[in-house]
Amino acid sequence: MNHSLLKKVITDQHQVIRESRICRRPYSFEKNGNYVLTGIRRAGKSTLLYGIVQDLIADGISWEQIIYINFEDERLAEFTREDFNDIIAVQSEMSDRKGYFFFDEVQNIQGWEKFARRMADSKERVYITGSNAKMLSKEIETTLGGRFLEKYVTPYSFEEYLTAREIPHQSSDLIATKARGRIESAFQCYLEEGGLPESLIYTSKREYLSTVLQKIILGDIASRNNLKNDYTLRMLIKKIAETICNEISYSKLHGTLKGIGLSTGKDTVIDYITYAKEAYLLFTVQNGFSAFSERESTPKYYFEDNGLLNLFLFDKSSILLENMVASALHRKYGDQFYFMKSSRTGTDVDFYVPERSAAIQVCVDINDSSFGRETGNLVKLRNSYPNVQELITVTMEESSELKVSGTTIRVIPAADFLLSWL
Repeated sequence: MNHSLLKKVITDQHQVIRESRICRRPYSFEKNGNYVLTGIRRAGKSTLLYGIVQDLIADGISWEQIIYINFEDERLAEFTREDFNDIIAVQSEMSDRKGYFFFDEVQNIQGWEKFARRMADSKERVYITGSNAKMLSKEIETTLGGRFLEKYVTPYSFEEYLTAREIPHQSSDLIATKARGRIESAFQCYLEEGGLPESLIYTSKREYLSTVLQKIILGDIASRNNLKNDYTLRMLIKKIAETICNEISYSKLHGTLKGIGLSTGKDTVIDYITYAKEAYLLFTVQNGFSAFSERESTPKYYFEDNGLLNLFLFDKSSILLENMVASALHRKYGDQFYFMKSSRTGTDVDFYVPERSAAIQVCVDINDSSFGRETGNLVKLRNSYPNVQELITVTMEESSELKVSGTTIRVIPAADFLLSWL
């Protein structure tokens, strides 16, 4: 690899980092650790690295010691695994002191994990980002040999979103009329536009989000997995967006595509969904009442970010609200929460969080015709599943405490749920 070109790429990136305004996020890093940061495209992984670089410079490390390479830079289009050694050579040319290595979207280069392990074995400090869960598959974890720590980076939580927009959100602000109004206004934006950090700087949020979705579908899913039919992929994602709030099987999705004239095999549908999950576009929630062997085949699908989901919807506040609650629970509890549906007991509850012994229903408005059914299902679950201790209904705005069949149900506005309950 041309050393002058590599130095140019590194120096240009230094300037980008110098000029970046960093909104600090609640991710911590061990001083002597090596890290792999994963998560959906534009979740803020690169910005986290920028913050680490700025901290190193503040501690007296020189810019010549910082080797930051974004592998999506078009100047590195012909970079191969054989060129990794040139990075080490360039670092030694730039400084005779210890280097700090930052490799952004390195999954684009086949064989990156062996180089990363060699760097770690040489006691180098290395930070890596990528937008694909394959980066931490069992095979790669074996290659890395436990030498890297993982950080899963998500879009902004609502609290982070308010911080980034400089909107006060302490407990007192949830009570004061004027402050509360600002929080509720911001919540509506967050509900519809999601929490991708960079979206905050754009006036046309939808245009920005459309560009991100295009990159995820064409780049992170289709191109990376050598898919020739991206139209079928797009239609599958669209149909999944229309099923939010409902469990759905591979067979039903396959039949749905077939019904609109798309001839594709069921195995292909399964593969496409797997790729979408690996790109962090989607995640699944399983039925806590189902047998373990059945949970994977008929889950509920949710989008990692509400703004991306909203590109497929028209005036669907109920879907956005449930997806937002699901993504918040996923951010906090990973895959350790479930929906609870049983034909035997007639129970249908949106979410159960074992760690909190809490059952959660999502309902836009307590005056909604479905509200009585939703609260009734909470009571059914409590009566048939004694582990449940707390019953909650998340709404857009209402706050109250209800007694239903002698059971207490808390009705919590979504903004309070995100800021206080979680």
